Amino acid sequence: MKLWGGRFTKETNELVHNFNASISFDQKFYKQDIKGSIAHVTMLAAQGILSNEDKETIVNGLESILNDIENGSLEIASDAEDIHSFVEQTLIERVGEAGKRLHTGRSRNDQVALDMKLYTRDEITEINALLKVLMSSILKIMEENTETFMPGFTHLQKAQPITLAHHFGAYFEMFKRDRQRLFDIYDRMNYCPLGSGALAGTTYPLDRELTANLLYFYGPTLNSMDSVSDRDYLIELLSALSTIMMHLSRFCEEIIIWNSNEYRFVEIDDSYSTGSSIMPQKKNPDIAELIRGKTGRVYGALISILTTMKGIPLAYNKDMQEDKELSFDAIDTVKGCISLFTGMIDTMKFNNQVMQSSAKNGFTNATDAADYLVNHGVPFRDAHGIVGQLVLYCIDKNIALDDMTLDEFKAINPVFEEDIYDAISLKTCVEKRVTIGAPGKEAMDKVIDINKKYLEEN
Repeated sequence: MKLWGGRFTKETNELVHNFNASISFDQKFYKQDIKGSIAHVTMLAAQGILSNEDKETIVNGLESILNDIENGSLEIASDAEDIHSFVEQTLIERVGEAGKRLHTGRSRNDQVALDMKLYTRDEITEINALLKVLMSSILKIMEENTETFMPGFTHLQKAQPITLAHHFGAYFEMFKRDRQRLFDIYDRMNYCPLGSGALAGTTYPLDRELTANLLYFYGPTLNSMDSVSDRDYLIELLSALSTIMMHLSRFCEEIIIWNSNEYRFVEIDDSYSTGSSIMPQKKNPDIAELIRGKTGRVYGALISILTTMKGIPLAYNKDMQEDKELSFDAIDTVKGCISLFTGMIDTMKFNNQVMQSSAKNGFTNATDAADYLVNHGVPFRDAHGIVGQLVLYCIDKNIALDDMTLDEFKAINPVFEEDIYDAISLKTCVEKRVTIGAPGKEAMDKVIDINKKYLEEN
């Protein structure tokens, strides 16, 4: 039996029913639907629209439905039109006439708007928590590697020496911004649409402020048409999730490169790798690759909802049902990827000596050699050219700058003295960079303290 069947004289075509129905995916927010209904009837009773006896009957019935779904004794019917219909029909079967009063002063339009907001709000909280765990893992690696030297890259070419702590710290900042975006979305969306009716409110004397308070919203929404047709918060969330996935994908790309035989900067743990069906020597970074691949899936959800919403007139239209499957899938994808990525870096081994050797042999200290000349009175443009000659000489000899003899240095420019070796050592190159945000240990220790405080307070 459909809740809206009174106007119709024919049964809905089975294909139409299946195409129209949303129970296969919106059953995901059965908790939110029941929670919203309990708040609604509590408000109705407070306003004298329902008797306290009916309220108690309905609330007890709703709580029994919730308990039975969660303990597995009640299965959500696959032939129901949606979760709202299933809950209401089950309630009527259990408590009788009182159950028919549940929907007083409410439309499915504001009901589904509420459920989606409650679900999204809960998921934002979960994603935030997962990001915090990931950032704690990153911070631990930073603390342990403030003197683990490695090359920093631009254009995927070795550029200047940094530390592993500094490199991982860049991703800490990215995920910090991701969390800030989620907090912003939470604050902007946290207004209650219940009481907006189908689009024009209701003639019942609802107390929308009470409903909002019961559900921990900041207050009620202020336009009933916007309330039932707003999906901005989902678009914002999917945009934020896309950015999270972009950050994870960039990180995965680097780990995939670092894990290769050519780099050998890291070794991914066996538990986060797979082998080849034909090549016995292979150890593939499949988890990193899958996270990188699933980024497109989340991007697709964002483009889908933007496309769905772009031509919809006010107020509610059935097109908007398309928001759920893609949002649910994107949320689940991101949560899974964050958890797996955290486990992968927690178990990953860093080959510190290989990274340090790569920095040394990649001429990452060339800029510091130029700075040495500048500090000895050579104009920077001339110093740049001189160091370029040094690099060509080293490439020809297959040696690093550090391996040149003083006579070889002086043959190219007589300004060089014994102190050049200290000036271009990786330790000096990194640790003399002490401005906040730089890779020097003094600067990194300050940033690590700031990051610790951030995680404690947020």
